[in-house]
Amino acid sequence: MGTDPRVTVAIITRNRRAELARTLDQLAALPEHPAVIVVDNGSADGTAAAVRWRHPDVQLIAARANLGAVGRNLALRRVTTPYVAFCDDDTWWDPGSLTLAADALDAHPDVATVTARIVVEPDGTDDPITPELADSPLPGRPGLPGPVLLSIMAGASVLRADAFRAVGGFSPRLFLGGEEELLCADLTSRGWWLCYLPAATVHHQASALRDPAHRRLLGIRNTLWFTWLRRPAGPALRRTAELAATVPRDRTSAAAFAAAARGLPWVLRERRPVPPRVESSIQRLDAPRRSSAARRYVG
Repeated sequence: MGTDPRVTVAIITRNRRAELARTLDQLAALPEHPAVIVVDNGSADGTAAAVRWRHPDVQLIAARANLGAVGRNLALRRVTTPYVAFCDDDTWWDPGSLTLAADALDAHPDVATVTARIVVEPDGTDDPITPELADSPLPGRPGLPGPVLLSIMAGASVLRADAFRAVGGFSPRLFLGGEEELLCADLTSRGWWLCYLPAATVHHQASALRDPAHRRLLGIRNTLWFTWLRRPAGPALRRTAELAATVPRDRTSAAAFAAAARGLPWVLRERRPVPPRVESSIQRLDAPRRSSAARRYVG
């Protein structure tokens, strides 16, 4: 296996200099030798300077503020390869996995993205989401490279760059936290397939430098916004009621619902429900989601 010019790796980071350094070291050792773009979302810990000094071959975009997931949109402006592998500052790709993903996308022009198996470090165990990806109940055309998905995990997926750009990338409204769901609904609505590719592997060693309560607030708010933006009225109302009944009853959840409500004017202006076939797939995943051990609002 040698250099693979088909994939660029894009990373967003903020105030995680040490973890990013580990990830960049891992990527630099890959046999594919991918181009790497780092978007530093306004770090105050010397992240940008550390990247310039330790990895001068990495393309660095030093944003002045925290752009959240929109930092990936900035990275795509510099991507010239057909595929982009998203990577978080606490994840890294296994040797050969980028080539496997690019091969799958080459072989299937109607597939927009493939998501890799996630291994949790330092234990080396499968992420709890893995069985759900592998056992996806969604139907697909014969010959797809893996089970059909409706969404991805950005830190563990390789996307067709042109498809990402065509749907506008990640929404600036959502900032971060479940931002993939809206992007992927728009990809699926345009006829693209999203697949799980278990032969490709991403390692994830979760950063301790995170605010779980704030992440939960954004996750609940963004789930509500996605529901109101893309689901028909009946399912949207039922999903809203389900969330209200099942999220933790505390100030964080109350703040999330309040933040979502403040967004209603723009949500109603921009609302565009998905086609019936996509809504049917969303409903197929309702039962697995309710029993999921990996999809709970905690923190």
